[in-house]
Formats: sequence, structure tokens, C-alpha cells
Amino acid sequence: MEEALEDAKEEIKRVDHLFYVSLKYTRTVDMLRTTIGRIISTFDFLMLSLLEKAKAKKKISEIPDIPLAKCELVESTYKDLDIEKYTKLYRLFRKLMRAPYTKREEYRRHVTMISDLEDHTMETNIDTLKESYDQTIEFLNLVSETIRSKK
Repeated sequence: MEEALEDAKEEIKRVDHLFYVSLKYTRTVDMLRTTIGRIISTFDFLMLSLLEKAKAKKKISEIPDIPLAKCELVESTYKDLDIEKYTKLYRLFRKLMRAPYTKREEYRRHVTMISDLEDHTMETNIDTLKESYDQTIEFLNLVSETIRSKK
């Protein structure tokens, strides 16, 4: 569980670099998508860490291989942590990465990825990605506290 947490911290460093350096100089939708992919990877490591703790405490018997099954298991196992907003963000990002998209204002400050989701169209830009990055940091801190607690 500590190893997965450390992997998540390494991923968030990469997201940090992508957000504050790469996106600053390369304002493209591909950079937005790369950043989203790294955030998804961070979430994967954080959920794995939570599930490994639950398995060590004998709350669950096994950890599923499928990412969305892991997400559901984390939600059901850690109901007391109120992590639904984080898992909702994780699911949304997974949908965004699979959805068809178009680009607007590439190479400018307001570069936007317009994704066609099943029920609506969503626009992702640097500002909305910053909010998601901040939520990912919050989730990282929550998981770190949970992993290090004796409960």
C-alpha cells in the first residue's frame, strides 16, 4: 500500500510538471489529454493503495483487476471518507479519454478540448483542468492520511 501511494506521489509530480511547465509552453489538446491521462493514473494508484489497506485489514478478500470495479469497491469499502466526488471525477476523466473530441483555440491561452459524451458535450480547458488537479491533490492528501492512520 505504501508503494502504490509513493507511485501516486510520483505521478502527481509529473502532472504538476505537465500543468505548470508543459501546458504553459505547449498549449495543445494533446497536452490536455496527456495531463488527464496522468491524473487517471494517479487515481489508479491511490485507489490501489486504499484497497491494499482494506485487504490487509481483512475488509475485502481480493482486489479486482478492472479499474471501474476497483472504483466501486473503494466507494463501498470507504463510505465514511466521503470520496464520491473524487470517484465521480475519475469516472468522468475515463469517459473523456474514450470520447470523440474536437479542438478549439490551440496554441492559445484558452485551448479547449470539446468532448462528445453520451448525454452532453463537455469543454475542458486549462482552468477546468486546474480545478481537477486541485481535487486530485485533495484526494492524495486524504488517502495519505487514511493509509497512515492506525484504523
